[in-house]
Amino acid sequence: MSRDIGIDLGTSNVLVSIGGKSIPVKEPSVVAVRKDTGEIVCFGEDAQKILGRAPANIHVVKPLQDGVISQYGLTVKMLQYFLRKAIGTQIIKPRIFICIPGDITEVEEKAVYDAATGAGYTRPMLISEPVAAAIGAGVDISKPTGNMVVDIGGGTTDVAVISLGGVIASKSIKVAGDKFDEAIVRYIRNVHNVLIGERTAERLKCTIGTLVPSDPRFADKYMDVTGRCLARGLPKSVRVYPADIKNALTDPINQILDAITEVIDNTPPELDGDIVNNGILLTGGGSMLAGLSEVITSCIGVRVRIPPNAEQCVAIGAGRAMRFFSEGPAERALYGKYLR
Repeated sequence: MSRDIGIDLGTSNVLVSIGGKSIPVKEPSVVAVRKDTGEIVCFGEDAQKILGRAPANIHVVKPLQDGVISQYGLTVKMLQYFLRKAIGTQIIKPRIFICIPGDITEVEEKAVYDAATGAGYTRPMLISEPVAAAIGAGVDISKPTGNMVVDIGGGTTDVAVISLGGVIASKSIKVAGDKFDEAIVRYIRNVHNVLIGERTAERLKCTIGTLVPSDPRFADKYMDVTGRCLARGLPKSVRVYPADIKNALTDPINQILDAITEVIDNTPPELDGDIVNNGILLTGGGSMLAGLSEVITSCIGVRVRIPPNAEQCVAIGAGRAMRFFSEGPAERALYGKYLR
């Protein structure tokens, strides 16, 4: 069994896979730090629990923003912690594959590479997130067939058409799960004059979030949340319905639809038939938003398929990447542009 480590280094969550099979680590990309000393208090789920509740001397930080590293030192320590949690301490370290957004700059890419080496891994390989997502979903990316992937993570949405192992057309936008939460916070503030936190917004999204409020599953659903009344500065409860979430997410969803349309426009006509036949592969945590696949199908005119392991596809694909990369000289030449 392969011991290659695949890492989905996401803005919201870090997923670590071993050999593209097991996922021993899936935790929030959050670090709690003491302001006065810089001492790290906790990582991941433990840090997430105190987000918005920590005392003044503890700062809860997300060291990745919009899919890229914003705080290098904390990212290195967070990587060390999660890798140690996943595989323990090993004398001979396994190969490591880290996923990066499609439109990442060279400077941002080097920061990811340096963070992995700083965590103790020499020559880490970087792989494009849409390519990893396709591999993780079971797509044979070596075939001369066009496959469209839409990976909606926490910080970025990556849209790409892949054929013969290459990215034919792609676009990455900084609109994804975090922007969904921000849009919900903004909507509740504008409509109800109540300020809620990001964690509350995420609960609303996950509990009653849908883009099709008429869906019978959401017919009688609502959620009462408490925030701060901006007029009086006192706690206030408001009742939120699925239709409110749909209205709140209209703008970010339209931006994702525009990105999909742009990538299709930039795809050679010869591959359009493949995309129609194969459908759009929707992966990432954002794919779990109810009604999203129906909206994409309705607006784009192409059916959408969501794999059972949609949220884990990127990490799983990264862990399986070497089987393509190491098959022979031709394959190494083909995939070398992604695995560097």
